[in-house]
Amino acid sequence: MARKKKTENIIQAPLIKGVIEGAGEIVEQRIVSTLTENYMPYAMSVIMSRAIPEIDGFKPSHRKLLYTMYKKGLLTGPLTKSANIVGETMKLNPHGDAAIYDTMVRLSRGYEALLHPYVLSKGNFGKFFSRDMAWAAPRYTEAKLEPICNELFRDIDKDTVDFVDNYDNTMKEPTLLPATFPSVLVNANTGIAVGMASSVCSFNLREVCETTAALIRDPEHDIFSTLPAPDFCGGGQIVYNEQVLKDIYSSGKGSFKVRAEYTYDKANNCIDVTSIAPTTSTEAIIEKVIELVKQGKIKEISDIRDETGLNGLKITIDLKRGVDPELLMKKLYKFTPLEDSFACNFNILIGGVPMVLGVKEILDEWIAFRIECVRRRVYHELHKKKDRLHLLYGLKEILLDIDKAVRIVRETEEEKEVVPNLMIGFGIDEVQAEFVAEIKLRHLNREYILKRTNDIDELEADIAELEAILASKSRVKTIIVKELKEVADKYGQDRKSKILYIEDEAFEDVVEEIPDYPVHLFFTHDGYFKKITPQSLRMSGEQKLKEGDSIILTVDTTNNSDLLFFTNKCQVYKSKASDFADTKASVLGDYVPAKLQMDEGETAVAMISTKTYEGIVLFVFENGKVAKVPLNSYATKTNRKRLTNAYSDKAPLAAVGFSEEECEFLITASSGRMLLLHTAAINLKTSRTTQGVAVMKLKKGQRVMSVSKYKDGTFSKPSRYRTRSLPALGAMPDSEDTAQQLSLI
Repeated sequence: MARKKKTENIIQAPLIKGVIEGAGEIVEQRIVSTLTENYMPYAMSVIMSRAIPEIDGFKPSHRKLLYTMYKKGLLTGPLTKSANIVGETMKLNPHGDAAIYDTMVRLSRGYEALLHPYVLSKGNFGKFFSRDMAWAAPRYTEAKLEPICNELFRDIDKDTVDFVDNYDNTMKEPTLLPATFPSVLVNANTGIAVGMASSVCSFNLREVCETTAALIRDPEHDIFSTLPAPDFCGGGQIVYNEQVLKDIYSSGKGSFKVRAEYTYDKANNCIDVTSIAPTTSTEAIIEKVIELVKQGKIKEISDIRDETGLNGLKITIDLKRGVDPELLMKKLYKFTPLEDSFACNFNILIGGVPMVLGVKEILDEWIAFRIECVRRRVYHELHKKKDRLHLLYGLKEILLDIDKAVRIVRETEEEKEVVPNLMIGFGIDEVQAEFVAEIKLRHLNREYILKRTNDIDELEADIAELEAILASKSRVKTIIVKELKEVADKYGQDRKSKILYIEDEAFEDVVEEIPDYPVHLFFTHDGYFKKITPQSLRMSGEQKLKEGDSIILTVDTTNNSDLLFFTNKCQVYKSKASDFADTKASVLGDYVPAKLQMDEGETAVAMISTKTYEGIVLFVFENGKVAKVPLNSYATKTNRKRLTNAYSDKAPLAAVGFSEEECEFLITASSGRMLLLHTAAINLKTSRTTQGVAVMKLKKGQRVMSVSKYKDGTFSKPSRYRTRSLPALGAMPDSEDTAQQLSLI
């Protein structure tokens, strides 16, 4: 039969038509059903089997690795090559050797990511606080389990947890680890699944165990009294905000701030940062500080370097002379990752269902899980002892007549009849008879049998005790509390992260104290800026300028004044005089477009200096229109560095004038005509993009050339340049008036 001709794929919502390889026919699939059948299983697999931790505190990858190391005898044995561990783990984890080794690195002591590492490492395992410090290959490093792992696997062989087949049904693995402490809160755990994520911060082991024991005794226990704040392996300072932490404890979501810890070395005039937030790295901090120094936002630092070594993390910041280290650190906390936020999302799998829980709910779930583990362990031990007792009861019957037992065995012709004959002869069951039949010949003496039967009383007492435990939930809880105390005493350690209690005002923005002193500001036609102190100006000679450039504005003000630079692209850039370094007349100064990082092709055409944002701004356009805008239109509550739509773009800008009060400006056209304009004759517009009103009449081909604030005495008869109505032509300069190039204000 001839194969049908393939047709082009046709996509029609909500149907997809595609060609099935080798079938030669087109089938229709609904988009919704296709996504459901293909994507949802993947999403559920990632959520259930990869990214979200369970109540024992582990993701499947963690659990498979640790269980493999446990089965290899690495809990008590010597260290072995990491490559051996990775290879063995692949029997349980099919995701590849690189992923397995990454998991082991993150659980290791050398990586320093966990408060209580589970893997004792030897060799280079990298560092959690460094982005660039890579770990060595698994063939070079060695590892074994840390002693605390005894608490993870205690009684795992006593049916405390369920076991399932691995991916190829060749061996068994535990679904959970019967941890004797709430490891889910002791070590940090993060994961990103499909449509959800998990981020659990770490808490101090001793505090967690104490809180859990208190909750078992009193379900209404205030966890804040025993669990004040999280704790991180890298230390740092937890910025304590009671309401924020209470919200996190109750809802399982929220974020809190963690600050780096530092010391000031007075002898070397430097700051040594010795611990950082767990959400950043040394490289990120150093790069951000360098960026701020280059931008001129931080001027107190002369050098910064990473001095991390065998003694641990260390970032050294060299200070300039006279710098207050405490004030500098406040600025660094604000502008760099030296203070960072840890976002919490306590999303945990409970019985296969992802749930976002608060701290108390997590501990309640762990207590319920641990109660089940202890009950299963007691039940397992109870049946073992009952089975043993049952065998000893049979042995006790033999004690009555050992010779009879020997005679039954000797006189039985067929071996398979030995057990039935013993059952008949002593009235015992098959299991007891089998046990008696297997006794060695050397043990057929009265002493051996008496010793075994003496264990009956002890076993009966143990069984009664175990049955009493199973019948009493309070006794099970007592066992858990006792185990928690043992873990806390054996493995507990002091807090590494300090709790920083600060007042509310400390959360406010850091206000830098800018030294205020008189300065002279110079702005040139080509966009260069100079800030010179009066003393330096007196000692200087002629101003150095770029060839063809000229100074168009000179301002006497102080160092803490604000500067507004208007550009040729209808934007204004805001800065402070203190952002520019003091200079001399013998240098060109700062090129404003480069200093303020203006857009490509953008240049500064005017500058205004102010402290109060009082006054008016006059925008004079080449078409003869003038717009009057209040200067406070450019005042902002935030530290915005750039404002768009600073003025109208409907006509080319001729000049910008500024005055703190109403005054006269002299407008000069390309025809030579001049017009004296009093600003009071123009209405004030609140909109920055106003097109203005027509002020000067221009003939075709003419345009406004310049604008300057009028100075008394410039003209002998200023009235001839004034007008009663606008717009006006202006007047040609009288022969008595000296024509001169006027500067912009």
